[in-house]
Amino acid sequence: MKTEMFSSLKVVHGVALRSALSFAVSLAVATSFAAAPAEALAKTTTHSKTVKQSAKPAAEGKSAKPARVAKAGKGVRTAKAAAADDDEDAPKASRKRRVNYRMDPHARRAAVHSVAYQPRATSVGQAFGLHDTPDSLALRSSVAYVVDQDTSETLFDKNSRAVVPIASITKLMTAMVALDSHMPLTEEMTVTDEDRDYEKYTGSRLAVGSVLNREDMLHIALMASENRAAAALSRYYPGGRPAFIAAMNAKAKALGMTDTHFENSTGLTSQNVSSARDLVKMVNAAYQYPLIRKFSTDRSYEVFTGKRTLAYNSTNALVRNASWDIGLQKTGFINEAGECLVMQATVHGRQVIMVLLDSYGKYSRFADAGRLRSYLDTLGEPRIMSADMGSGANP
Repeated sequence: MKTEMFSSLKVVHGVALRSALSFAVSLAVATSFAAAPAEALAKTTTHSKTVKQSAKPAAEGKSAKPARVAKAGKGVRTAKAAAADDDEDAPKASRKRRVNYRMDPHARRAAVHSVAYQPRATSVGQAFGLHDTPDSLALRSSVAYVVDQDTSETLFDKNSRAVVPIASITKLMTAMVALDSHMPLTEEMTVTDEDRDYEKYTGSRLAVGSVLNREDMLHIALMASENRAAAALSRYYPGGRPAFIAAMNAKAKALGMTDTHFENSTGLTSQNVSSARDLVKMVNAAYQYPLIRKFSTDRSYEVFTGKRTLAYNSTNALVRNASWDIGLQKTGFINEAGECLVMQATVHGRQVIMVLLDSYGKYSRFADAGRLRSYLDTLGEPRIMSADMGSGANP
């Protein structure tokens, strides 16, 4: 009897021991797999780290090399981050969020292979709530202003008095000041280190050492928003860059642009500011220059830099749209300004000037221009549409 009882106790003890071991193994495996998402979460909240993906996929049968982590200091930027702040047609990588996971078949748990996260920076218009202003067309631009070019009649008004950064809309003033100097358009100009962007560290296709004449620099600055071309134009001005910036501000004052201030010729600074009402005056003045009308509305253009030929395209998709009759245009973008667009165009037989600032989304400024044109076409004789916040500028 004692023997049978002892045997039964051994069986119960064995079962209990196996159950305990099984539970311990299950807990260890669960903990192992749970570590990967926690690690991923920790890495996605670290904005200062960028992990490079392996060049070869795991499907090739070779283990991926460990990812390298680089800390981004104040002046250190990845190529994609630099391109994102470039003025126009570069991809806006800073607006994307990517988290990629890869399972290593030879490892016991999942691991984060690469993490890249960088939120879109807030524009000045967003910071001050301009995007909260409602309008009847549901525009994505926080500032919109349309006037009849001949009569100065206001046709649409949304925050036209707000003073905001204007990015490469600046280059219209750059072109006017360069042409006002009456310096030879055939004079050759060399791009140097002084023409690099040391504020936002944007890239450029116009390499240091490139040689173009003044006319070609103007052409690609207006049509393709080439920043180093605009920088070189200011450096070759009589008296140098300081004299050029002084001339920009003097011309703005002469045009009655009381809300406007310039700090450089490219627009790659948030300190170049203006209001939509001032920009109408600048567009109207620039329209009086035949070269600015021609260069800003060209679809494409090639330049020879002394080393190679570069093909440039317009940063404004609307100039390639046959349904638009555009007499002058300029686009712009930096994070603080959002997507910007100014145009002189003929709509419903009427010459108008459109100003769209701080639009959210790469193509939204062009869509907003289409909404405004449809609105004017439909009404025939447009009514004034106003959502103006009244920031205190002169009318």
